[in-house]
Amino acid sequence: MATKFTLLCLLLTFLTIATSTPTNFIKSSCSTTSYPTLCVESLSSYASTIQQDPHQLVQTALSLTLNKTQSTKSFVTKCKSFKNLKPREYAALHDCVEEITDSVDRLSRSLKELKLCKVSGQDFNWHISNVETWVSSALTDESTCSDGFGGKALDGRMKTSIRSRMVNVAQVTSNALSLINQYATNH
Repeated sequence: MATKFTLLCLLLTFLTIATSTPTNFIKSSCSTTSYPTLCVESLSSYASTIQQDPHQLVQTALSLTLNKTQSTKSFVTKCKSFKNLKPREYAALHDCVEEITDSVDRLSRSLKELKLCKVSGQDFNWHISNVETWVSSALTDESTCSDGFGGKALDGRMKTSIRSRMVNVAQVTSNALSLINQYATNH
C-alpha cells in the first residue's frame, strides 16, 4: 500500500512539474497582450532564463523591444542615405529617425528603471510608473514615425518597408507594455 502511495505521489509531482513549465508561464502571461502569438514566439526561446519570474519576463520583453527598436533605427537611418529620395521621403525619414531615437532613449531608461523595481512599496510604485510612462511614450513615438509615411505621395517600397518594420516594433512594444502593466498590477 505504501508503495502505491509513493508511486502516486511521484506521479503527481511529475505532472505538476510538467504542467507548470516556464513555457506555460510565458503563454499564460502573453495571453493578455494584444499580440499573444508574437509575444510567445519572441519570449519562448528565453524560457530557461525567465523560468516563472514575472520580473525576468518583463525585463526580457523590454530588452527584446529595445533591441528590435535599435535595429529598426539603424535600418531607417541607412534609408536616409539612399540616392534619389523625394524631398517628402527624406523629410519623413528624418522625422522617423528622430522619433525612433527618442523611442530607443525611453526604452533604455525604462530598462534601467526596471532594475530598481526589485523593491516593493512606494519605491516600487514610483519606479514602475516611470517604466510604464516611458514605454507608453516609446509606443507613441513609433506610431508617429509610421504616421509620417501616410498619404499616397509616399507610396512605394520605402513606405512599405518602413511601415512593416514600425508595425512590428510597435507590436513588441505594446506587448512589453502589457506585460509591464500586468507586473505592476500583480506585484
